[in-house]
Amino acid sequence: MQEVRKPKKPLIFYYGVVLIILLLFNFLAMPWLAQRQVREVDYGTFIEMAENHELGQVEVQQQDNQILFTDKDNTMIFKTGMMPDPDLTQRLNDSGAKFSGEIIEQANPIISFLVSWVLPIVIFIAIGQYMSKKLMERAGGPNAIAFGKSNAKVYVKSSQGIKFSDVAGEDEAKESLSEIVDYLHNPNKYKEIGASMPKGILLVGPPGTGKTMLAKAVAGEANVPFFSMSGSEFVEMFVGMGASKVRDLFKQAKEKAPCIVFIDEIDAIGQKRDGRIGGNDEREQTLNQLLTEMDGFEENTGVVILAATNRPESLDPALTRPGRFDRRVPVELPDLQGREEILKVHAKKIKLDEQIDFSKIARMASGASGAELANIINEAALRAVRDNRQSVTQADLEESIEVVIAGYQKKNAILTDQEKKVVAYHEVGHALVAAKQSNSAPVQKITIVPRTSGALGYTMQVDEGNHYLVSQEELENKIATLTGGRAAEELVFQSSSTGASNDIEQATKLARSMITRYGMSDDFDMVALETVNNQYLGGDTSLACSVETQTQIDRQVVALVKKQHEKATAILKENRKKLDEISLYLYEKETITGEEFMKILNS
Repeated sequence: MQEVRKPKKPLIFYYGVVLIILLLFNFLAMPWLAQRQVREVDYGTFIEMAENHELGQVEVQQQDNQILFTDKDNTMIFKTGMMPDPDLTQRLNDSGAKFSGEIIEQANPIISFLVSWVLPIVIFIAIGQYMSKKLMERAGGPNAIAFGKSNAKVYVKSSQGIKFSDVAGEDEAKESLSEIVDYLHNPNKYKEIGASMPKGILLVGPPGTGKTMLAKAVAGEANVPFFSMSGSEFVEMFVGMGASKVRDLFKQAKEKAPCIVFIDEIDAIGQKRDGRIGGNDEREQTLNQLLTEMDGFEENTGVVILAATNRPESLDPALTRPGRFDRRVPVELPDLQGREEILKVHAKKIKLDEQIDFSKIARMASGASGAELANIINEAALRAVRDNRQSVTQADLEESIEVVIAGYQKKNAILTDQEKKVVAYHEVGHALVAAKQSNSAPVQKITIVPRTSGALGYTMQVDEGNHYLVSQEELENKIATLTGGRAAEELVFQSSSTGASNDIEQATKLARSMITRYGMSDDFDMVALETVNNQYLGGDTSLACSVETQTQIDRQVVALVKKQHEKATAILKENRKKLDEISLYLYEKETITGEEFMKILNS
């Protein structure tokens, strides 16, 4: 879709016009004004100019007791007072001046004042108003200087717009939205049976999953006007301006109905009204106006509202109730098949090698969003360009996953031999504990090459398929795998390093979730002791229990992690020879594949 916008001239154009006007005024108007001004001189100057034959025209005004005269070129007018001079007539004859009744045209004082003072002020005010208008238009469009007017972007149908075929991995969301498009195309089909379309559809999900792209796809599929606006654009400094923008937006939408209105990041104006002292009156008035427009006394026939947010729990209940936002469409992280389809969609834009296994790449990119998958494809293409190749290979895609997850390889990070040995044993400790547990994901790659994210090495594990349920045994095995790196360091070097900080954080977080949220504790049974806030924005948690219970939770978390740490140490002791053999091999190679790891382990 393409936005219909009038082309704007650069600011240098307007500055150039103003400069030309000022130059013309200074070089043309001002000299003309100056040359007609009367200059007062003494009588001696008049006599001197007469003797030097420098007089042009002379007019003796006896009533005013003054003499007006010009220079030889008639460019300046001079004035002097009359003195008793019987030789005046002879003096003028000898000078060659013209004084036979010709009248010197003197500027009118009123006209002179208007031209000298009023006209420049008017010119400068007009230029200022014109420049202010142009600057405001560049800052916010044609309606920028009209307070309370909606500056929503209007899109029309375009042959190059995004279609539903360009969005992959969100089949359920596309199905809900395609129904809206079909209703706008064939409304009679729904009216015959008595069905009515939802007034509002709320797209919710984590960042990067494609909520805005789905809205663009709706705009690409529909043959109706599409209004796009961000929630923050309604927020104004003056109370009432946001509500006025809402009224103007819906007024435009009703005039062009049937149409679609898309409000991105609606949580900026749709947050719950809590009645706190010092609340945001402007935001609440804007929300009230939006509620009235969506479902008030006046019907919004043919106007469908699309909105997107990643904070649905913060929205006001009056906004999300049926009749306003009738349908909530989750746009979640894609599963294995969805990731593979998304990779193929983005891969259409680049040149690929014939031997590309998208299924393997999709398994390696577990948990990635659509935006991250698009970034993986782009990073692979950039790597191919850096290596002067004409197509993207499987190795490029695998390396790009590591770039997105852990960052680029650090070229100037030089580890000492002792540090390399510690990191090698640490990473092999992870891999060995994972491989010896039945429910752990297979090892894909082990490396001790430092990355820009700060990791000195990492072990990549890849799940074979989708897992929607995780058992208690699998979670405990995962904690044991996380402690395997520190266990290997303690077993081999009898000391600990700072390299396990991220492992400790993840293991503690997972153990706490098992006890407080998943009900995997014998003491607390099926009691929720923790609540999750902002599940789509990191999932911050807060405890909902007494101080005494928090103390018991802490003790159980420590006991659980300690138990799995001891389990990992026992596994490594049983396989000490393999630990040394694989660690030495990794120390020499720096990077080994899962196949190499399993080959040494099973030999």
